Amino acid sequence: MPQTLTDKIPVDWKSLIYRGVESDELDYKAAMNWDRLTRPGRAKLVRHCLAMANTKGGYVVVGVGEDASGHPSVYTGLNREEAHSFDPSIVGPFINRHVEPPIDFTIERPLVDGKRYAVFVIRPFASLPHVCANGVEGELQQGVFYIRTTDASSRPAVRAMELHQLIQRALRNQRELLGRMLRGILYENREQAEKPSLRFGDDAATARNYFLRRHPLPAGADMIRLEIVVVPPEYDPERFSFAELRRAAEAARQPRTEEEWLAPGELEKAYCTNTALRIFPENTTKFCQIGKSGLLFYTRLAPTPNRRLPGEFLLKFSAEAVDFISRLYAELGFVEQMLEMRVTLANTDRLILTATTPEERRTRQGRPIRTALQQDSDPCRIAEVKTTLRRTAADLASGCEAHAARLMREIGERFNLDERFYRQLPKLIRTYLDKR
Repeated sequence: MPQTLTDKIPVDWKSLIYRGVESDELDYKAAMNWDRLTRPGRAKLVRHCLAMANTKGGYVVVGVGEDASGHPSVYTGLNREEAHSFDPSIVGPFINRHVEPPIDFTIERPLVDGKRYAVFVIRPFASLPHVCANGVEGELQQGVFYIRTTDASSRPAVRAMELHQLIQRALRNQRELLGRMLRGILYENREQAEKPSLRFGDDAATARNYFLRRHPLPAGADMIRLEIVVVPPEYDPERFSFAELRRAAEAARQPRTEEEWLAPGELEKAYCTNTALRIFPENTTKFCQIGKSGLLFYTRLAPTPNRRLPGEFLLKFSAEAVDFISRLYAELGFVEQMLEMRVTLANTDRLILTATTPEERRTRQGRPIRTALQQDSDPCRIAEVKTTLRRTAADLASGCEAHAARLMREIGERFNLDERFYRQLPKLIRTYLDKR
């Protein structure tokens, strides 16, 4: 059985270990023996686990060292003694003696390419954020809330906004817990809770197959397929009328000089099936379907000559997708309900995100603008890039550029993009979305 971070998303251990870039959800440590670590050395691991649990959860991979330039790319793994030292029955109690409430985590020891690694799988806090209960000089401060930042550091939450976000996340988790308890009382049969996701999954598979029968993606083709599926929390096949779907889609689309999501005029040609409003423009490889259940399915093909995809195209696509989805679901009334946005890029093996050329960096008036990428990425090493965002429509709308930037980061990490690219992302996305 595959191990999971959320008990829903299977972990690809090989992809995780070879990702080669640290983030707010991933940290690498060189090979070590827990039994031989000093107390401050052990406390450093406690700090990373504590910070990730207070943020989004994540992974600490032990057995990957840094090369001469500081990149985590020395895959030594652990010898038998080192791997055995990361015994959950010993490590777990030590970590949770320094944390209140205890962190929900496991230690996995996957075998990848013949080498053994230790991976701390840390889950985000369920109801209350974790505070350091016992300090360790130089590494842990008692009474401090640690957080994980986008520059891959684990530090105390010292800014008012950071503490505010911790409180807001705790309140949201408690509301969701109360909601689950109430649903459990009203619907005693737990199998009923699984049916909505299965029904949504069947609808998405039907839409995907419909598109692929008309636009198959042959093996070795110089193109990729982008797919976004947005899943509401509950399944009702007749929740919306076609008039409501069309009105919401028209209100959601914002006309721009460039359109990577839906171009001007494409929405006007939408037609109704028995179960969905479908947008399938002729002479294009775009396909969008909004079901009466509230499910959104979008896919398109994008050319990648010589296995290269312009990074600016992906940035614009991500920005438009998050912008459209936030407006659509706000119009449909999903303001405070949690949405699940599943994103897939298929046929990405050996794909490179390319920098923008000087000619492409010019506006219609000829004035230069900032480039999205300063240099080409590394080749992607996996056949499919997958990620998931879970947000309310209100949350998406209030921080569209931040969520689009996170989506780009989730994708860009598979291409080992330079960290400098992520720093300018929110500003680039906001500039693009504001350009009418």
